[in-house]
Amino acid sequence: MSRREVPVVLITGYLGSGKTTLMQNLLSQEKRKVALIVNDMGSINIDASLLSKTGNQVAQVEMVEMQNGCICCTLRDEFMEQIERLAGDDSIEAIFVEASGISEPSSIAGAFVGYEESTDTRVYLKTVVSVVDADRIYREFLNELDSDEDTEDGDIINLIMDQLEFCNIMLLNKTDLLDEKQISKVTKSLREIQKTADIIPCVQGKVDLEILLDGEDFDFDEVLASSSVQMALNECEPEDEKACVDEYGISSFVFEERAPFNREAFNRLLEDYPTTLIRSKGYIWFSDDTEHVQLFEQAGRNASITELTPWVAAWPEEELKSILNDFPDIKDDWDDKYGDRINQVVFIGKGYEKSEIVELVNNCIEKEDVAI
Repeated sequence: MSRREVPVVLITGYLGSGKTTLMQNLLSQEKRKVALIVNDMGSINIDASLLSKTGNQVAQVEMVEMQNGCICCTLRDEFMEQIERLAGDDSIEAIFVEASGISEPSSIAGAFVGYEESTDTRVYLKTVVSVVDADRIYREFLNELDSDEDTEDGDIINLIMDQLEFCNIMLLNKTDLLDEKQISKVTKSLREIQKTADIIPCVQGKVDLEILLDGEDFDFDEVLASSSVQMALNECEPEDEKACVDEYGISSFVFEERAPFNREAFNRLLEDYPTTLIRSKGYIWFSDDTEHVQLFEQAGRNASITELTPWVAAWPEEELKSILNDFPDIKDDWDDKYGDRINQVVFIGKGYEKSEIVELVNNCIEKEDVAI
């Protein structure tokens, strides 16, 4: 048997985007025998309940309900176990996974690809689909991100950005609620975020099953590199005098600085963040916490800072010596004072002056010497 035998289609998208409706339509086409995994965060899996009432093809396949957790984190191991179990049925031609509306596709795909590479599995990740509510993107994401009214929590906006950035097929759903000019505006904005994914307009999730199963295989590295943030990192050097500009007038640059940020100063910047910046993302550190990597994300007027793992330089001395001996490449980007600690942020926007943004960010750098 070929190792790459059973394709897996991962369907993501924020709450209410139309993932379940899409699945109902796909499963009613009766073209192939498929299995279905439905992940819902609640104690009662509403999505699975809805799908089970559609009849047609659903009655002929096995449906696995995964709840009280998310397959991108708490249910990850159980998820892969179910994938393998379903793939053991030779009659199943494909496995569809409807992820929770708050799942991070990058985490799911990363874990899946890692599993593929480390095991002798029969399954492979064929497609990552992002179902996009075109009407909501137009009404809220495009028109209200810069307003004073709170429409979304910053973490939610960053989640939506992850779902938009990390896919190789984007289904632009509910296009019947917009006119052609509005659809064009949404499409152009999505293309600024995701450069290479196929964008397919649809109504009520009606698309041909073959579109998701017969296209090019999902390529993790290629999709990662096609996101607006990663492309900025790849194309722009920190010392560039000018920012990189794309065909829509969206420009980007990378800010790098070894010295830490002052937390209070950085928080003040976030309170009055430049409206010309559409998206910012990167790793930073603060003078009052020399141990942890902080993930900084901004989308529109929403921003979040999340504490992550320790910097390698913060490891105990014996462990640090061992890791540097085993992985000498780490020293290629090692600073004598700060080790691997660094602020590296991609800024993406339109109509800004790079020098003004750099000055604002530099003003947040800690002025006092920091004991390491």
